[in-house]
Amino acid sequence: MPLLIGVIGKTNVGKSTFFTAATMVSVSIANHPFTTIKPNIGVGYVRKQCVCKEFGVKDDPQNSICIEGIRFIPVTLMDVAGLIPGAHKGRGLGNKFLDNLRKADVLLHIVDASGSTDAEGRPVPPGTYNPIEEVIQIQNEVDMWLFQILQKDWRKLVHKAESEGKFEEILAERLSGLSITKIHVIEALRKSKLESSKPSSWKSEELLLFVKNLRKIAKPTITVANKADLSIAEDFIKEMRKELKDQIIVPTSALAELVLRRAVNKGVIKYIPGDPDFKILDHSYLTTREIKGLEYIREKVLKKWGSTGVQQAINKAVLKKLNMITVYPVEDPIKLTDHKGNILPDVYLVKKGTTAKELAYKIHTDLGKTFLYAIDVRTKRRLGENYILKDNDVISIVAAKGR
Repeated sequence: MPLLIGVIGKTNVGKSTFFTAATMVSVSIANHPFTTIKPNIGVGYVRKQCVCKEFGVKDDPQNSICIEGIRFIPVTLMDVAGLIPGAHKGRGLGNKFLDNLRKADVLLHIVDASGSTDAEGRPVPPGTYNPIEEVIQIQNEVDMWLFQILQKDWRKLVHKAESEGKFEEILAERLSGLSITKIHVIEALRKSKLESSKPSSWKSEELLLFVKNLRKIAKPTITVANKADLSIAEDFIKEMRKELKDQIIVPTSALAELVLRRAVNKGVIKYIPGDPDFKILDHSYLTTREIKGLEYIREKVLKKWGSTGVQQAINKAVLKKLNMITVYPVEDPIKLTDHKGNILPDVYLVKKGTTAKELAYKIHTDLGKTFLYAIDVRTKRRLGENYILKDNDVISIVAAKGR
């Protein structure tokens, strides 16, 4: 299954602008509650340095894009309805919002770092609402949503688990619709220091602690500090990094990214998503106002923060929070091609710790079933089925024929 990134946040924080900038899918962007009613689905990309330059070849990407030696690997983004306090109780579009999160692997929480929207998502003067409260509030909504799901039939579930001695398996089965696995459950029990206690003896506080840790593990979150171009945002971002030390904060201007991508589409600038700068190709096609706007982005966003933050948020969500690496499978270890002659055709995002045989199964079930060994293209060394893949490995898988 492709990776699914949920884009969450209050109304008016720039959530739909972020989604549009990341995917270039046109969505309704408006300054009123519940602009996003149905979740918007689009394709974003993880940015990685391609191995094509290392091997001195011109690649032919099939499942991804290569721009000037930079690979863009597709992932799915889902922009869901905005949250307000009490969403887990069904307030606003809360139930719909939370249900849409069931299959998300990781969350991008878009926060108004300028403090110009209140708890309900209504516009207020910049600096009058602390975005730290916004981060805590939405995380609490997700926690309470999970808490309610477990609490509904907790006694029945625990009775069955303790009588059968399979608590982790039964709990994981109960939560499988939320993309929560047995591994997630075991890790949450360990972090909560509840692995040796009987669930039937847990108090509400212990169940809530377990749920909070389960959310952090199964629905890891990156905080996207949007509107970072506004001067007031800089102080708030410093405060967020100080107070929320265990969280990844990415200073972002989704609007700046959207402007740059639209300028690229018009052919007036050269810019690759995630770059720290852009180049104006032809000033004659730009008005004085447009040039000033681009210079504002350069000074207030790119020079200050190093990027617009949109690409960095996706990268951190996938590569850091989900602990993914990239691997390039090829059929011919000499020519670096597939059976059609495409050079370095595919790149796969896989979890750190994935083995060569697991990669074979990911490519095709039959390839996994008939796996003999793999070849490290760089060293030409044979690799067994339990070889742990490394980032940017280029691998040729050899399988038994006629089976």
